[in-house]
Amino acid sequence: MVRERRAARDGRRAREFEAFVAGAGGRLLHAATLLTGEPTGDTEAAERLLTAALARTYARWDRLRGEDPYDHTRRTLAALFAHRGHRYRRPRGGTLARLTPQERLVLVLRLYEGVAEEQTAAALGLPVERVRAICTRAVTAMRSAAARRGTTGTRPSAGTRSSAGTSSSVGRPPSAGTQSSAGTPPSTGGRAATGATGAGAGAGATGAGAGAGAETGADAGARAGAGAGTDAGAEAGAGAAP
Repeated sequence: MVRERRAARDGRRAREFEAFVAGAGGRLLHAATLLTGEPTGDTEAAERLLTAALARTYARWDRLRGEDPYDHTRRTLAALFAHRGHRYRRPRGGTLARLTPQERLVLVLRLYEGVAEEQTAAALGLPVERVRAICTRAVTAMRSAAARRGTTGTRPSAGTRSSAGTSSSVGRPPSAGTQSSAGTPPSTGGRAATGATGAGAGAGATGAGAGAGAETGADAGARAGAGAGTDAGAEAGAGAAP
């Protein structure tokens, strides 16, 4: 009887988690790709980083107690990247590759995710003024790069603004629950759910949580929906920020 209840609970948790990844995996992968500075289509490091974050979320799934799993995964993703930022200093050719890891992290949280300055500062353990200065420096660098390529005349469509008040395609993406524009989850998102579920379940069974060993390199898929934006759009959006 106990074994049956445990199996039922594990099955329910796996289904809930897989549904979460199907809806939010693409958005989270795009954020991870911006962080690692990789180009679209070559996201191996971002996939490993995201899988580790998802595995930790899965291991804590039953203890979230009403907490938004997307917010939890985003915080974990940011914390993991901050801890491993030295691994991503070498330019990889991605949208934000010209920025330092810290600049990427602040820019992604502030403009792509629309996290408030105070929340970003608390998450990174930095003063608000420091977060503001880093974000301004990163936006200036992106704007200068866009100007050098002659793209300063390109602005994102009106009405797309992040919560920070900046007009930007790096701003807030679709809600975490939305799926792809075709109405189905990204095909590779299921692999991330499976990899993270297996890693999290194994770690949970041993009481060790979902550690770095969960990084199995699963693919979380493309960013959900057409709102994902291209690399060029992200650069233009950052360049257009005041």
